[in-house]
Amino acid sequence: MGTAAPDTTAPTPSTPEGGHGDRGARDGRLGRAVRSPLGWMLTGTVGVGLVSGLTATGPGPVPVLGVVAAVAVYRLVGQRVARRPVPEVARRGAGRELLLGGGIGLGFVLAAAFLITLLGGYSFSWTGGGGSVLSLVGGAVALQVGAAVSEELLFRGLALQALEQLWGSRAALAVTSLFFGVAHLGTPGATAWGGLSIVLEAGALLGAAFLWRRSIWFVVGLHFAWNTAEQLLGIPVSGHAPEGLFAVTTHGSTFLTGGGFGLEASVVPVLIALALAARMFVLARRDGGVKARRRAGR
Repeated sequence: MGTAAPDTTAPTPSTPEGGHGDRGARDGRLGRAVRSPLGWMLTGTVGVGLVSGLTATGPGPVPVLGVVAAVAVYRLVGQRVARRPVPEVARRGAGRELLLGGGIGLGFVLAAAFLITLLGGYSFSWTGGGGSVLSLVGGAVALQVGAAVSEELLFRGLALQALEQLWGSRAALAVTSLFFGVAHLGTPGATAWGGLSIVLEAGALLGAAFLWRRSIWFVVGLHFAWNTAEQLLGIPVSGHAPEGLFAVTTHGSTFLTGGGFGLEASVVPVLIALALAARMFVLARRDGGVKARRRAGR
């Protein structure tokens, strides 16, 4: 007997509408969106913000453990979502960068407080915190390290670097400084001048510091020493007035003292910070840390 011919009348399988082809295209578009600068910035912001929010006010070592978790989330987003190296949080050299930034932050606050005192704006009296000095200092360290790390990961690590890829370093510095000031408008005692002072002072200085050193640890050290020194001196930290080793009494104009918002709203540290930021930006440009706007199609 002969071989039967194949049946060509059977229906050919077809991909239904919304099948694997369309789903693959959608997955591809979604993947590209998440891996874009704005995509990984938002993904990282959600992750780091969630970890920080859950641990920032926890008891004992919880804020410090939250710092470790936040850095781990940042690394994961950078390496797996953005698919880029994250040298800004490298362990090698971290101690040196923390100490260098911390020294600048401490010197900045002490110099500003000294000048305001010299001009008659501040007077200090020792209180010792009303209890154990070591306990108070330990509590201040745990509180401020969490705030410094989370804010620097969010604003300098994620936002500044993402916007820098799109618009260049100068625009990224300006935008993140503005948003850093806006983020502090909800704090106690905040005013329009207080928000603007944060933009000009903290936003510009911390942003320029990152462009110069390209190290989260450097700006964390600066930020941490700044806030901790203020707290221990008894000066409100951006409107928050946690217990310190000293009690401060203000005299005269709030333009000089910062009033209830604290040191950041004084014109003295604003001028010092702008001078430091300008110098750091010049050093960053010299060292190649200032990037131009990305051209279309590149």
